[in-house]
Amino acid sequence: MMHFRHLRTMLCAAVLAAVTVPAHAQLTIDMTKPSFEPVPIAIVDFAGDPMGAQIAEVIRNDLQNCGLFRSISPGSFIERNVNANAAPRFADWRGIGAQGLVVGQIAQVGGNIKVDFRLWDVVVGQQATGLSFNSQPSNWRRLGHIIADAVYKRVTGEEGYFDTRIAYVSETGPVNNRTKRIAIMDQDGANNRYITDGRAPAITPRFSPTLQEIVYMAYADNNSPPKVYLQNVDSGRRELLGNFPGMSFAPRFSPDGTKVAMSLSKDGNTDLYEMDLRGQNLRRLTNTAAIDTSPSYSPDGTQIVFNSDRGGSQQLYVMSAGGGGEKRISFGDGRYATPVWSPRGDYIAFTKIMGSSFGIGVMRPDGSGERLLANGFLVEGPTWAPNGRVLMYFQQQPNSSGGAASLRQIDITGRFGRQVPTPTSASDPAWSPLIPQ
Repeated sequence: MMHFRHLRTMLCAAVLAAVTVPAHAQLTIDMTKPSFEPVPIAIVDFAGDPMGAQIAEVIRNDLQNCGLFRSISPGSFIERNVNANAAPRFADWRGIGAQGLVVGQIAQVGGNIKVDFRLWDVVVGQQATGLSFNSQPSNWRRLGHIIADAVYKRVTGEEGYFDTRIAYVSETGPVNNRTKRIAIMDQDGANNRYITDGRAPAITPRFSPTLQEIVYMAYADNNSPPKVYLQNVDSGRRELLGNFPGMSFAPRFSPDGTKVAMSLSKDGNTDLYEMDLRGQNLRRLTNTAAIDTSPSYSPDGTQIVFNSDRGGSQQLYVMSAGGGGEKRISFGDGRYATPVWSPRGDYIAFTKIMGSSFGIGVMRPDGSGERLLANGFLVEGPTWAPNGRVLMYFQQQPNSSGGAASLRQIDITGRFGRQVPTPTSASDPAWSPLIPQ
């Protein structure tokens, strides 16, 4: 198991000086264009230590899986034994169609390792970026993710999301008697571990946007009200936030991590409430005869999107974070659920129910530009990567087929989707912020 509690003292990064005089590099991709081709990129095994091949493989998988890059097979490389401190033979890399080239080396420094990497723009023959890291050897997988993030940012202009984690509900056992545990893993499925032991069903994890903490709900038994816990995923420290008999989804954090919004059924009404985590005081945000649920804050903390049946069917509404000013934003066919505001503020993701069909979609905060990115028998529960460019959700099979659920990932263009590996059936993912360095 990898621990991150003292990472700030273990991992230091520095800009690696260009080998040659830098020119304006052309190694870019514009994700806003209606069509574009993935960037062909070659990642060479890092020299100096056997773990160099492992780091390179993490980088290859991250970049290939995001859909924006096409990793060139090492078997086609012409230049071998590339010197990480010298310019490569660009003609050899152009000959196999590479536009980008990642090289690196590892050196032992006391009990730590020093990892240098460079991204070369093969088209113009210049270094595009370079970084040097000092860290403990056990962090080799994280270093691969961080380097992939640096390449992603240099080529796309957007922040990466590979150095993150996913919390989800691990499900085992028969359909009518599932054991549900909260699990944590790296975004690529590695380093899976369990936060709860399964003796009490635990559901709906939600990550803090500022810390490596989650809130989730747990039931002692089917007749007990849910308890909501706040837990640090690294230290394991757990805090009881309270018992909420009328709650069906875990609270969502405010952007600054100091408050949570939730839906509670009290006195025959299901309304939205806000809790201050320091004082744990509840404040009511809505007060209608309708069912108001699934609140999610805008990234600036001034608004909340939620779903409500106040208009006769389940639709999306936006209101002030302090309550009031509710405005309906969804007007398509079907019902809408589980809205989640993008960290960038430009989209709201949602689950859409159209008869027996489900879909994952996005719309702008004013309701315009609605489009579906994925659909299936039962797809729901979107969660955003911290860069706001990728979504994860889960898809469940019919009970007649075993009812197994799996995690899926798709970018906001809808072009690049894949299944995320998990050791068990998995549902209700929650994406973490970038892990602090």
